[in-house]
Amino acid sequence: MAYYQRIRDLREDSDKKQSELANYLKTTTQYYSRYEHGESEIPFERAIMLAKYYNVSLDYIAGLTNNKRGLASSDLSDSEQELLRFVASLSEDERKRLSELAEIIEKI
Repeated sequence: MAYYQRIRDLREDSDKKQSELANYLKTTTQYYSRYEHGESEIPFERAIMLAKYYNVSLDYIAGLTNNKRGLASSDLSDSEQELLRFVASLSEDERKRLSELAEIIEKI
């Protein structure tokens, strides 16, 4: 799905008018309309603003995923995400030891 269709769907699902989004983005209604029709590329800064406004990821707006939270959350199960958070919380030394342990387990 193209980003311009996605931002239109997000706006319509939120029962907002183009003028409301144009005001939020500090642009004109006519120019915002051009984003929704794919006639103008939306600047990256404004895409970020829309992602924050709708509480969705840029991946979702870009049409790279149908998961509003983004690619990473759609590709991993909850337990996989939890495991990654755990590993991220470890010190460098602890990660090294965990890696060594995983190599040992893999050989078994």
